[in-house]
Amino acid sequence: MAHELQDKVALVTGGSKGIGLAVARRFAAEGARVGIVSRSAEHLAAARDALAREGLAVETAAADLSDPAQAEDAVARLEAALGSVDILVNSAGAARRAEPEDLDPARWRAALDAKFFPYIHAQHVVLQRLGARARTEDDGLPAPNGAIVNIIGTGGKQPTRTHLAGGSANAALLLSTVGLAAHYARQGIRINAINPGFTLTERVHQFVELEAARLGISQQEALRRNEAEIPLGRFGRPEEVAEVALFLASERASYLAGVVIPMNGGGQPVI
Repeated sequence: MAHELQDKVALVTGGSKGIGLAVARRFAAEGARVGIVSRSAEHLAAARDALAREGLAVETAAADLSDPAQAEDAVARLEAALGSVDILVNSAGAARRAEPEDLDPARWRAALDAKFFPYIHAQHVVLQRLGARARTEDDGLPAPNGAIVNIIGTGGKQPTRTHLAGGSANAALLLSTVGLAAHYARQGIRINAINPGFTLTERVHQFVELEAARLGISQQEALRRNEAEIPLGRFGRPEEVAEVALFLASERASYLAGVVIPMNGGGQPVI
């Protein structure tokens, strides 16, 4: 994309592995100054070292984004190192899968703390900063003023038996993304979302393990059966999600706000 993000400051939550790491890698290669956030300092160090071996530099901040104070501190630390934030990509956290009968109130709450609140807290901090920079062009229209991309998941649209609590958090994120997008577009801030289906990360392996145990089959067979349900015949790759995130964050998507892009290979999650 011809370095369209050159010198833009992009923060990626959950950027130490999986889809978040793929996004951090792609944005850094595109010329952005990238900061990644994760709860684990060990995972952050491993990600930073892996990217450095590829000639890509990132800044890191360890934080539990379910705590709004830690979200505020992480953004402040990364801005001190990189400059004022232009782009936020939320990819942090995932609720643990569980059978419906195991969903007690604590697990429902844990799902919100794992996925919903980390996105909301990081987004709130960045929106405050972007909002303070809002201005209008000479024609009275809002000047472009940054982008937020929330990587959510198809579980918010289609229930899956072992992902009901996490899917509920995803559904809340979908609604808040679309609602906030309509408001903040008037400040030149574009908020959009990506809804990945099954993507080859550690989260898929957790699902496959539970599915195999439930059906009494091998994990390899559970993986094969689920891939067979996808019209494109395979699970997605983190790098494919990163490409769509790059598009949404760039000025090529300058007229997109409140859009949710499904990435599920043409299929639906298994119920």
